[in-house]
Amino acid sequence: MRKIVKVLLAMLAMAAIVVAVCIAAYAVITKDAGLDENKLTDYGKSITVCDSKGREMTSACIKAKRKSVKLTDLHDHTANAFVASEDRAFYRHNGLNYARMLKALLTNITARSFRQGASTISQQLIKNTHLTDDKTIARKLREIKLTRQLEKTHTKDEILEMYLNTIYFGHNCYGIENAAEFYFGTTAPELTLEQSATLAGLLASPNNYSPFKNPEKCLKKRNIVLKCMKDCGYIGENEYKSAAESSLSAERSSSAAGFSAYLSKVFDELEELGFDLRCPRGIRIITYADAKLQQYIDSLDCGHDSAFVVTDASGGVHAYRTDIGDAGRQPGSTIKPLLVYAPAIEEKMICPATKILDEKISFGRYSPENHDKKYHGYVTVEESITKSYNVPAVKTLNALTLNKAEKYAQKLGIRLDEGEKNLTLALGGMKYGTTLADLCEKYRAFMCGGAYTNTRFIDEIILKNGQSVYKARKSSKNAFSEGTVSLMNDMLCKTVKTGTAKKMGTFSFDVAAKTGTCGNERGNTDAYCIAYTSQDIVGVWLGDKNNTPANVTGGGECSRLAGELIRKLYDKSAPRDLEKSAGTTEVSIDRKEYSENNRIVLADDVAPKLATCTIKVLKNAVPCEKSDKFSRPDISEPQIIIRNDTICILLRHTDYYSYLIERENGHEKTVIYDGPWSEKIYDTAKTGTYTYTVTPYYDDGATKHYGKTHSLPKVNVKGARSPQNDLPITKKDWTRE
Repeated sequence: MRKIVKVLLAMLAMAAIVVAVCIAAYAVITKDAGLDENKLTDYGKSITVCDSKGREMTSACIKAKRKSVKLTDLHDHTANAFVASEDRAFYRHNGLNYARMLKALLTNITARSFRQGASTISQQLIKNTHLTDDKTIARKLREIKLTRQLEKTHTKDEILEMYLNTIYFGHNCYGIENAAEFYFGTTAPELTLEQSATLAGLLASPNNYSPFKNPEKCLKKRNIVLKCMKDCGYIGENEYKSAAESSLSAERSSSAAGFSAYLSKVFDELEELGFDLRCPRGIRIITYADAKLQQYIDSLDCGHDSAFVVTDASGGVHAYRTDIGDAGRQPGSTIKPLLVYAPAIEEKMICPATKILDEKISFGRYSPENHDKKYHGYVTVEESITKSYNVPAVKTLNALTLNKAEKYAQKLGIRLDEGEKNLTLALGGMKYGTTLADLCEKYRAFMCGGAYTNTRFIDEIILKNGQSVYKARKSSKNAFSEGTVSLMNDMLCKTVKTGTAKKMGTFSFDVAAKTGTCGNERGNTDAYCIAYTSQDIVGVWLGDKNNTPANVTGGGECSRLAGELIRKLYDKSAPRDLEKSAGTTEVSIDRKEYSENNRIVLADDVAPKLATCTIKVLKNAVPCEKSDKFSRPDISEPQIIIRNDTICILLRHTDYYSYLIERENGHEKTVIYDGPWSEKIYDTAKTGTYTYTVTPYYDDGATKHYGKTHSLPKVNVKGARSPQNDLPITKKDWTRE
């Protein structure tokens, strides 16, 4: 018995020592931890955003956009949504939920990591305003001490109000008032039950549950919050079912809750990089922003809703403006180079000189039309691109096949929905559309030898102590070969000089561009111009965010504005020219086959220059068929006619050929003609039977290249009839042949 007592006493002593050590450690670690009333509401000093030169972008101060709301002004369901999902026992505990803390401790011990924190709303407020997001025991102890102080000095309603006004909702929205404005275009007091549950659901992971990035996840999370509210008795079964069956009503504010669009994208990217903005650590963000260029595009008065993107070849964004947020829009003809022509060139199906018949045609129920409502006969791929004809694009996609087009879409990071896999894709028919920034990202493949780089707003992130915790690294994804890129660059440069983008004006350096216009029977709704040099790419969109018809075209005001931006970029120095030759070769083709038969056939080695023309093709896609019309001349069968003992040989017209015509009578062979083409060759012979032969040849100045000899039907002089007609010779008039 005494041994048991001794053991118990020893254990109690050890426990006392452990408790004493913990108390001492707690006292030491938290001795400097004190509640700062100012920090509970002043949360705007943690993040500094700078332009590419390190100068602070003054509008980036979070404090400048802070909007607070009183708890008493909110609907009960708004506050209840956050209590039910974040801290059901909020009004019952003293700031610390010991049961949850014990459960979290056991989970962390089992997992050997800090997976759970068991934070109450009071603890979250302290962490968000006073501490960092470091998962350490020391930080947790400071959090506990400050939370106890908070609970002693403030009521529950005051704590909840401060929490709702400081919590981070994603997309650079701090506080419920900013979130209500950004996500729903309303005020916090006007939030509905469904909207309140949506905002409460964002807190677990604002970037992951964003209705604009992952609507399905957001909807599922919202309904989980609604169920929590039902389980807590805040709403009834019928109210729960009605709310859970409703759709998301989020509609991103174009003003990004009072911030410039550029800064909003900076904070979006910051979340994507894994920085917990619910608890900012005091960081300095260096962006790619060009302050003067940003100021310039912000000052442009377009008369329509608009969007602008300017990035460099590495993907860094120098300027960004949008009236439509990240809304996907129909890309129109700007998609043609990406998913139609470049893939078809890559697959060795076409080259810029390939001719396509622009005609009225139907593919089942689909009948594409050109923007000018006309058909232009045989046009080259180059002309189809520069003039942005629709029928040739649809025909090319049909020949390419949708499966191959999807393969290149995947290479470019473009996700195609099943409903988008049809021939309207050639003209930008996409269910979800694309953003202007995404379009520019894909076009960078043409700037960079076939490999495109991801769009980035953040270059570097630096902590208060000067430590760099992130530095952007260029990573590229290959989509096309350098030869395909060279051919596309050449054609898109001509689009600026003579095509749909000619309103950009003239430049002393290479500028490539593609325009696009979308609309319906009521008018145009979207217009684009994507323009690029070897160093930068400019994207311009004009239209109406509500799809109301607007008087806009890609080749009109969009091209003009893109031209102005290009000139603004290079007002002091010009970029190097675009690559237009790598991976390609020039070949001579038979001019007649090309012009008359719309076929690309390599020219005969001995063909005269006037009978050839030069085109550019991929090095590994040189045409296989080669003409031999000069090295082995061939002609249509000549005709022979006799009248009054005179022989007339009729020759079909040919360019560049000469003719050797011989007459044979028994063993005697006589040359009756040797010279250039003439329509009629005459010969007078004595009575007898004769055979005439005609041999075409081409004289290149050094060698005579003879072709096939044609033996004509025998003729009889004196009373003979033409072997080609039963009519009497006297009835024959060869001048009409």
